[in-house]
Amino acid sequence: MAISDWPEGDRPREKLLDRGAEALSDSELLAIFLRTGVAGKSAVDLARDLLANFDGLAGLMGADERRFCETKGLGRAKYAHLKAALELSRRYLHTRLAEASVLSSPEATRDYLKLRLYSLPYESFVCLFLDNRHRVIRIDELFRGTIDGASVHPREVVRKVMETNAAAVIFAHNHPSGVAEPSQADLRITQRLKE
Repeated sequence: MAISDWPEGDRPREKLLDRGAEALSDSELLAIFLRTGVAGKSAVDLARDLLANFDGLAGLMGADERRFCETKGLGRAKYAHLKAALELSRRYLHTRLAEASVLSSPEATRDYLKLRLYSLPYESFVCLFLDNRHRVIRIDELFRGTIDGASVHPREVVRKVMETNAAAVIFAHNHPSGVAEPSQADLRITQRLKE
């Protein structure tokens, strides 16, 4: 059954306009993005299948172009739309976070960094340069590694900090594996950077 045949209150677009985006499931939001389904599947059914095949929204949003485009009903244009929507969301949130004094707590900093590093398939060492009110001046990826490591050079980190004239700095890196526990190498480089 086509979505246009559904009761109006169950259609994703109308539901969003009536109740707000937060009332929709991931598959309903994705269906609005997709706009159409494929033969025998509504956009909502296609969205459910995509979320299942990509292990959820994070897997879909982080999928590479080849894997994304292999899926029936998707192609390069949809991939470009998805990446553009994701980048617009990141930029919007980055702007909102940078405008406010939000990095005054570890929780706010963690949330900000999750936004930036969440879907990366490689280790990324980043530096947040802050002004004297702990607002983000900018964030730079200083080193990029592989799936399980990145080489960090303290001299380069210090040089970049001096260039930006930041009042404060936060160093961070992700673990693509999802394991948040710091390794011995993480602890050593943290100590070297402190020194």
